[in-house]
Amino acid sequence: MEVIPFLICFPFVVALLMFCIRVNKVRNAVAYVSAAIIMAASVFLCVSWIAGGAKPVELYVNTEAADRIILIAEIVLMCVVTVLCVKNRRWYISLLSIVPTIGIAWLEIAGPEMDEYKRIYVDHLSILMCLIVGIIGSLIVIYAVGYMHGYQHYHTNIRDRRYYFFCILFLFLGAMFGFVLSSDLLWIDFFWETTSVCSFLLIGYTQLEEAVTNSFRALWMNLLGGCALAAGIIYYALDAGNTDLQELVVYGQMYKPAAMVAVTLIAFAALTKAAQLPFSKWLLGAMVAPTPSSALLHSATMVKAGIYVLFRLSPAMSGKLSGNMVAFIGGFTFLAASFMAIAQSDAKKVLAMSTISNLGLMVACAGVGRPETIWAGVFLMIFHAISKSLLFQDVGATENALHSRDLEEMQGLLYRLPKLAIIMFIGICGMYLAPFGMLISKWAALKASVDERNIILVFFIVFGSATTSFYWTKWLGKLIMRSSKPVVKDITRKNEMVSLTVHTVMMIAICALFPLLSGIYVDPLVSELFGRYEQVISNGVLYLLVLLILFFFAVPIFAYLRNKSMAMNIKLSYMNGINTGKNDGFVDSFGNEKKLVVSNLYFKSVFGQRRLMMPSEIISTAVIVVMIAMVLGGAV
Repeated sequence: MEVIPFLICFPFVVALLMFCIRVNKVRNAVAYVSAAIIMAASVFLCVSWIAGGAKPVELYVNTEAADRIILIAEIVLMCVVTVLCVKNRRWYISLLSIVPTIGIAWLEIAGPEMDEYKRIYVDHLSILMCLIVGIIGSLIVIYAVGYMHGYQHYHTNIRDRRYYFFCILFLFLGAMFGFVLSSDLLWIDFFWETTSVCSFLLIGYTQLEEAVTNSFRALWMNLLGGCALAAGIIYYALDAGNTDLQELVVYGQMYKPAAMVAVTLIAFAALTKAAQLPFSKWLLGAMVAPTPSSALLHSATMVKAGIYVLFRLSPAMSGKLSGNMVAFIGGFTFLAASFMAIAQSDAKKVLAMSTISNLGLMVACAGVGRPETIWAGVFLMIFHAISKSLLFQDVGATENALHSRDLEEMQGLLYRLPKLAIIMFIGICGMYLAPFGMLISKWAALKASVDERNIILVFFIVFGSATTSFYWTKWLGKLIMRSSKPVVKDITRKNEMVSLTVHTVMMIAICALFPLLSGIYVDPLVSELFGRYEQVISNGVLYLLVLLILFFFAVPIFAYLRNKSMAMNIKLSYMNGINTGKNDGFVDSFGNEKKLVVSNLYFKSVFGQRRLMMPSEIISTAVIVVMIAMVLGGAV
């Protein structure tokens, strides 16, 4: 367990080095080595914990020096936020950092004496998060080295601040390790705020007007959640005399009023971090940042922090108002974001909307708070982390080659950029058709909702699943359909391809080993959280589904091998006129050239973001306000 302080502190040290090193080649080498070390340390922590019996471990009681350092760091963080807000004439946002920081500082310095308890807690869920952050996050760093070189080459109007970019990436990783390994809510609050500020800095990296606007939107939304988190911590600490997350969950299951208020406020904070309605816009705005930022925010770190907290609180929310609030917001976000994804033709926006949608399903699973829904939610989190990181990186590499990320420009990509197309196909299948995707996880959540007689959530899951299948199928169809568009040169760098390849192998391995992973890891994880476990689906069906997904993975490879020669000798098609000879248009009876256009349906006038976002935000805001008022009213 000595590796735990190293995992938390090492990325912070590397971040300082990244900022100081201004020679690109030297900084790149340090980034490679540091990413490899972080991956190795994450795996070592997992192996050593399993060798020790794979049981929950509590560490570090006397941590006065660390407590003071964290408090000072939190005050420094508040000062940084305040300076940046004032500098950009948004001083009012800084109040969302100043108020909770003062409250936490008062609690630590002048508040009541707290009980002794452990600051670090290691179990199946925290180990899983460490592996996601350590492996996926480090691979994104490796990918970023090559990507940012090309990014700065093509975006000459943006000042080269790669030293700053990689500094924030490593700060992000260190904060996430601290967040998922901490049991002390005061430590969690600091690392929570650190991830919020890091995401703000990453989104605003280009310093363009749109990036600055989107970054401050992300900042205030996440700081608002931070205020709720701090309020919940202070309220609970004054009543219970401790700030231990594990104790809070136990007290919440016992229906203690202070614990229920704290659980509700922290759950609200988690909704902001997980980009649920009405707070989804900050994640959509993150698209203006370079692709590695999008991959990091959408897969391994920022959004998973909210899901992690909700999974922790799930036993305390089961069957209570807080759980109903979380389940409704999650299910409603799943449905609404799925509809809005249909109307997107920008690949990154489709990924962003689908991320919000899938996070909504994970949130709903946590809100229902039954063992089978958490089982499904954990697999959703695993597959989502790998698949979305893979897809964001692949779309970034594809955009560099095509100079576009429009789905319509990806027609016939299997024959034009075969490597990237096959990787993209596998990533989509892993998200859409994997044993968890359209089958088990949604089925488990649906079954639990039926058992709870939650008709509204059943509606959300059924129709959300249908719309999910629609937009993923459109994308898959574009990749494999025949096209007369020219072959494109693949300019993906070796380090980018290393990350993409490793992600692809992990995606296939997780699908193939799904039943094994369920038996040896996810089942015990659920048992730790709830004290019991019920098998969701038989092993025989699981193995059948594994064969199904592996078959789908093979489809693009066989299609490419079979049609490669045919793709080079495309026969001219009849187009109601004289073919131009390129199979991309025809000459009509008046001698006018007409372009052949084959396009998906997007229904922008029906499902567009401008039409659906505002009503969705109003509905979700009303539900949150009413539910929180009911919880606070009941406590009083």
